[in-house]
Amino acid sequence: MLTIKNIGEKVKQLRNAKGLTLKELGEKTNLSSGFLSQFERGMTTIAIDSLEDIASIFGVDLSFFFEKSVKNDSIVIRSYEQNNIQILNSHHIYKVLATDIENKSFLPRLIEILPNKQEEKISTFNHAGEEFLYILEGVLDLVLDDKEYCLYPGDSIYYSSNKNHNWLNKTNKTVKFLSINYPKNIKKD
Repeated sequence: MLTIKNIGEKVKQLRNAKGLTLKELGEKTNLSSGFLSQFERGMTTIAIDSLEDIASIFGVDLSFFFEKSVKNDSIVIRSYEQNNIQILNSHHIYKVLATDIENKSFLPRLIEILPNKQEEKISTFNHAGEEFLYILEGVLDLVLDDKEYCLYPGDSIYYSSNKNHNWLNKTNKTVKFLSINYPKNIKKD
């Protein structure tokens, strides 16, 4: 199971490998050495943007901290076993909700879009296939062929992915939704 302690241990391993003290890492991240010490020992949590700063200092992708070395060969993924996580631009968190996706036809994911403090300019794109979205929490803004849809918890939408589209969170709360792509599209939405 992935825990805050596991993430803290990975930070400590990277810090030690680079020969940095807690004080030196603190100066580079504007975090206190006391806080970093507690984080490395799993005694406190860390903001995703601070973890992103740490990842940048060590030259690793943010998803490095969330990768698990244990491979799940089961067809069932327990909530505590979700290990296929991608984090994009510190605001989009993607969790693949299936095992052995290389041999499957569609890609089911749980996507979280964190609140963004700045106004986001949306760029649309398209690709082959179809997409289904089901909103679990928050309010998702979906742009589809230059029309904007405001989707609330319990709402769903099914559309052709070859239409220009993208989504964003314009609120101050996290948005969570299920996304199913067919055929699976590993490209980031």
